[in-house]
Amino acid sequence: MSDGTDSSISETRARGLAMMSEVYGFEMSDGPGDFFAHTADHLFGEVWSRPGLSHRDRRLLLLGALTAQGNTDVADIQVGAALGNGELTPDELEEIALFLCYYTGWPNGTKLSNVVGPHVSRARRAR
Repeated sequence: MSDGTDSSISETRARGLAMMSEVYGFEMSDGPGDFFAHTADHLFGEVWSRPGLSHRDRRLLLLGALTAQGNTDVADIQVGAALGNGELTPDELEEIALFLCYYTGWPNGTKLSNVVGPHVSRARRAR
């Protein structure tokens, strides 16, 4: 495992950390353990780095999957990153939450709406 210095990070890890920073909108540093290694190296270094879908496309798909599973903790991170990176607007996020109510069940869509609400309010106050 890496000691966190750039000279000791593999090319795959460096690519994964760079993509994580791009996707989440803040600087990511190397982390310990196999879970972090798989997340950085495979999920971000390989999957998020593939051509064919934009970050916005991937974010939309991810929000749908997270909502269907009721994973509001991860959806909260994704909503904040989507707004911060300019991938989705407050209006689009509200529409997504309403739309997903019909496809993921009203309770799960409402959970997403409850996640979206505070992010949207902050974004609108910041205008």
